[in-house]
Amino acid sequence: MRYVPIGKIVNTHGLKGEVKVESWSDFDDVRYELGNTIYVETKEGMLPLQVASYRIHKNHPLVSFADYQDINAVEPFKFCVLYIKEEDRHTLPEGKFYVDQLIGLKVYEVNGDYIGEVIGVEETNGAQKNLRVQREGQKDALIPNVPAFVKKVDLEKQRIEIEAIEGLL
Repeated sequence: MRYVPIGKIVNTHGLKGEVKVESWSDFDDVRYELGNTIYVETKEGMLPLQVASYRIHKNHPLVSFADYQDINAVEPFKFCVLYIKEEDRHTLPEGKFYVDQLIGLKVYEVNGDYIGEVIGVEETNGAQKNLRVQREGQKDALIPNVPAFVKKVDLEKQRIEIEAIEGLL
């Protein structure tokens, strides 16, 4: 079974078992819907947790879990990663991809020249996300993930084609 990371517990909040989550998901209100099962990765393996409550506080999700309604019960979860099953992931519109689908793809210019491999997808200040491409023997390249540069993403072939303008690489 494959799991997809959706966030990380960064702290506890209050005494009633709420945890503060650093979210990596665009669908928090769906992910943490009352009764949903999410998984926390512990030293013993994946532990299923049922969402008991969810709210936003100072731009961070606060989540509590059934049977873990006490600060002492959730304290061991601090700094643990939260997951969902891969099959519970939303289907994205055509041309949209999850970050983990892009990591590891090989990047080529439209003329076929190899550039490197995607090692990260980075947020900018609200504009677009950038693909961090590791290049052999050179500094990493940051390529804006917009149609003007990213011309084709082929998950089956594990390949991205870009149109590089002068100064991009």
